[in-house]
Amino acid sequence: MADARIKVLVVDDSAVIRQVWSTIVNGDPGLELIGAVADPLFAMKRMETEWPDIILLDVEMPRMDGITFLRKIMADRPTPVIICSTLTTEGAETTLQALSAGAVEVVAKPKLGAKGQLLEEAARLREMIRAAARSRPRRRSAGASDRAPSHASPPAPKLTADAVLPPTQVAMRETTDRVVAIGTSTGGTQALEEVLTALPRLRSPGMVIVQHMPEKFTAAFAARLNGLCAIEVREAVHGDRVVPGRALIAPGGRHMLLKRSGAQYYVEVVDGPLVSRHRPSVDVLFRSVARTAGRNALGVIMTGMGDDGARGMLEMHQAGAHTVAQDEASCVVFGMPKEAIKLGGADKVIPLGRIPEEIMGFGSR
Repeated sequence: MADARIKVLVVDDSAVIRQVWSTIVNGDPGLELIGAVADPLFAMKRMETEWPDIILLDVEMPRMDGITFLRKIMADRPTPVIICSTLTTEGAETTLQALSAGAVEVVAKPKLGAKGQLLEEAARLREMIRAAARSRPRRRSAGASDRAPSHASPPAPKLTADAVLPPTQVAMRETTDRVVAIGTSTGGTQALEEVLTALPRLRSPGMVIVQHMPEKFTAAFAARLNGLCAIEVREAVHGDRVVPGRALIAPGGRHMLLKRSGAQYYVEVVDGPLVSRHRPSVDVLFRSVARTAGRNALGVIMTGMGDDGARGMLEMHQAGAHTVAQDEASCVVFGMPKEAIKLGGADKVIPLGRIPEEIMGFGSR
């Protein structure tokens, strides 16, 4: 039925977190909480009678850990899963394993006693649940988804990139230097891995990347990619140069902007408000690339929910940059690319597998 509610299963050993998620889910008439259980064994018993549309999953639990449970789900019956993780280095490493195993999204778990922190973000989290429930996770091998009232505050206004830097003014003339800017969100960790591991160090232009992720996770994510890729991948630090064979990933919780000094590109990492409900924001990065590099840039927008990056890609296109959107068939969530295409910002719409070729071809022009 078109009006059927999205069935949500919460799996977390913390009674506090289960209660917070239950309140958030029950506050949305389009969502239905079918269970809030303490570990995967209870979850599997519940799933024998009713299969969820999406699972909100902790990773560290008794009796069976979340990653083992996730791998079992992805091998038997792929289902969208959002990981609820701790903001620690150890938590980030475990969460990356979960994303690699097929989870589509990660949300930071509030610290014990900070229940209100998550409730204030209820509108954003409900939107995340709805979008993630429409995602299409791929099958993976087992070795390698009475109503309480909502106490959420009204959602904050959705800011544009104007909140961080003014609109594009004059695009730079074409030079021999090349910069690739990539923006992605839900499903992007796997997509970025597929793209970046396919790039040879000697033929790859400098890259600046925004992947929507909480603080502390981006450093571990960049380090993991660096160990898999021929190119250098690292979390960006204020003042880092953008050079061929290097990809800089914006740190979680900070915006990243492209700048130029003489013949050299570098990045600024700055604080600022949420833009398009994100920090880092793809719109902020893309606008800075439009201003700084113009037709010397390639913009790539990949799988992700929402519309962050759509306006920024249009600005890149208007500044003379070449722009590419991932196609619907290869996206986990066809949200961000769809919005960029709708605005007329994408010159090309191509499958994920062709993006590395596009980057290498642009770098060798």
